[in-house]
Amino acid sequence: MSWAGVLWPTFALLPRLAAGAEPQPGLHRWARRLLPALGVDLEVAGYPRRDIPLWVANHLSWVDPVALMSLRPMGTIAKGEVTGYPVIGHWARKSGIHFVDRDDATSRAAALARFAASLREGRDMLLFPEGTTTRGERLAPFYEGGLRAAFELGLPAQPFRLSSPAPHYPWTGEETLLPHLRTLFTTRTPLTVVAEPPLHPAGFKDPDQWIDAFRTALEPRSCHVH
Repeated sequence: MSWAGVLWPTFALLPRLAAGAEPQPGLHRWARRLLPALGVDLEVAGYPRRDIPLWVANHLSWVDPVALMSLRPMGTIAKGEVTGYPVIGHWARKSGIHFVDRDDATSRAAALARFAASLREGRDMLLFPEGTTTRGERLAPFYEGGLRAAFELGLPAQPFRLSSPAPHYPWTGEETLLPHLRTLFTTRTPLTVVAEPPLHPAGFKDPDQWIDAFRTALEPRSCHVH
């Protein structure tokens, strides 16, 4: 694991993003190279469905979208701060990712409209309805707009539950990024992704019931009462 292992796949992708060429397949290839460079050992349980247009996951770390995008090409919604990151920020704006300022209602509405348009146009998408990272002890409240849009479009979605026994894997922004990266570089990090059965809007009487089903599917298993 090294900085070269992280930077090489990133810089190799930049010319294609700059040209607007195949943004989602390009990000998929980048994620597949970046994940092992970060020392993340991904284990996938269940059956990820590439024919399901929307994947929905809980959110523990900035690594989550890298892990899931390594499984298939797709777009997503990301925090607006990413566009300000050195070097990669400029190209990220050209990649087809939808950026949002969670504290700005206008920005949230615009990102949601672009997200729904992508689904209508047949693009595969990834959604983190919590909208922020947690330490995995419990789900954060959902931003429900993306799930409601998929329900109104009648599109099935598949829940993906992420977990890691490594205490350093969750990154909530309370620590700076570089120390977090150094820990990743020096420690093998197991990450498990459980693909739950897809959920179809036709199986639910209303969007509230549909959203509750995602909360149940994504809830950390340690939180269940037996």
